[in-house]
Amino acid sequence: MTSLAFTTLVVRDYDEAIAWFTTTLGFTLTADEPRENGKRWVTVHPAGSAAGLLLARAATDAQAAHVGDQTGGRVAFFLHTDHFDRDHSAFTARGVAFIEAPRHEEYGKVAVFRDLYGNKWDLVEHR
Repeated sequence: MTSLAFTTLVVRDYDEAIAWFTTTLGFTLTADEPRENGKRWVTVHPAGSAAGLLLARAATDAQAAHVGDQTGGRVAFFLHTDHFDRDHSAFTARGVAFIEAPRHEEYGKVAVFRDLYGNKWDLVEHR
């Protein structure tokens, strides 16, 4: 095995998730294919990344209960950037909810934000 392809993100609605990830974070929609029973195969990727997200609409009450809290309140996703200040400013201008001010750590510059459902993400520029 050589790489991780997708991580599933359970969402309320395909179209609102597509709009948020493509418009707000600037991800690329790489697939949106119909499946049985109203399901869709929807994938998005950050620019230049081989790994992406599979956006999966919650199909049961149990799945819906985890939308926005798939990791029990921990940071779920780590988005690397080559220019923290540029991306932090752009995300902020597009309404991304950062829950802390940018900080410097031994590994680089980082700030935590929430996606449209409340999942926590780290925006990180490594040293």
